[in-house]
Amino acid sequence: MFYYLLKYVLLGPLLRLVFRPRIEGLDHVPSSGAAIVAGNHLSFSDHFLMPAILKRRITFLAKAEYFTGPGLKGRLTAFFFRSVGQIPVDRSGKEAGQAAIREGLGVLGKDELLGIYPEGTRSHDGRLYKGKVGVAVMALKAGVPVIPCAMIGTFEAQPPGKVIPHIHPVQIRFGEPLDFSRYAGMENEKAVLRAITDEIMYSILSLSGQEYVDEYAAVVKATEAGEAKERRFPRMPLG
Repeated sequence: MFYYLLKYVLLGPLLRLVFRPRIEGLDHVPSSGAAIVAGNHLSFSDHFLMPAILKRRITFLAKAEYFTGPGLKGRLTAFFFRSVGQIPVDRSGKEAGQAAIREGLGVLGKDELLGIYPEGTRSHDGRLYKGKVGVAVMALKAGVPVIPCAMIGTFEAQPPGKVIPHIHPVQIRFGEPLDFSRYAGMENEKAVLRAITDEIMYSILSLSGQEYVDEYAAVVKATEAGEAKERRFPRMPLG
């Protein structure tokens, strides 16, 4: 109930009024049945804008940190994500990927739309990063199409660390559904999963026009954070 209250009364109309998002390819999203919407992830605003413009309800796999934050802000964030039916996923530990896949398949098993960001985390610099293969596993196991989606302008509207978004033009593009039924039964083949994921990422790239980086975003973030720390606190020479 709270999901539809936000979508049609509280948040949706406000987002449309402020950002006036330009939508392309909305007809590519099926009106019924299970499907995966796989998009780039540039901003915290993505969580609100895409559901606001879709005609159907969409459930995202959201990082567990959104549900465990401290203080009033943390409690409000957790309340929001729970109220709109988003699913917390622990991204740490060996079983994290399998847990996310189980949760995603549960959504698809109910003939619903599942939203996923194959990069696994927000882009910290506006570029598109290598996708993780979980999206391919779910597409094959559930036998569902994948609709690529590109968010354009949300990075400029709300870059990392920005709490209140800027007023900035936003565009949302949906591509033609990708059918991977030719790979049915091959969800344990690593080369197949990589090929499917790369095809999905290429489709997102074609829609978004971003610069592509053939590395995982989390790895690049960690490397850059380590280099920044080294510059701030250089090691003293021994001897």
